[in-house]
Amino acid sequence: MRTITLYGRPGCHLCDDARAILRQIQAARPFVLQEVDIETDDRLFKRYLERIPVIALDGEELFDHFVDEQALRRRL
Repeated sequence: MRTITLYGRPGCHLCDDARAILRQIQAARPFVLQEVDIETDDRLFKRYLERIPVIALDGEELFDHFVDEQALRRRL
């Protein structure tokens, strides 16, 4: 099964929006959704702070700031 990773942090409204879209897609095209709080790792915090949410599919970063729903559906 494919894995989508959502890099974000608590209180991020764009992360909440991305999560909602990912859950909608997940209902039709199952995948594992892994959420990573960038505040728990200094390296991730520095790497992603200005870009969150960042969405990766099986380790490949696909989107910053938003989810392109149609593009993600095609990739799945």
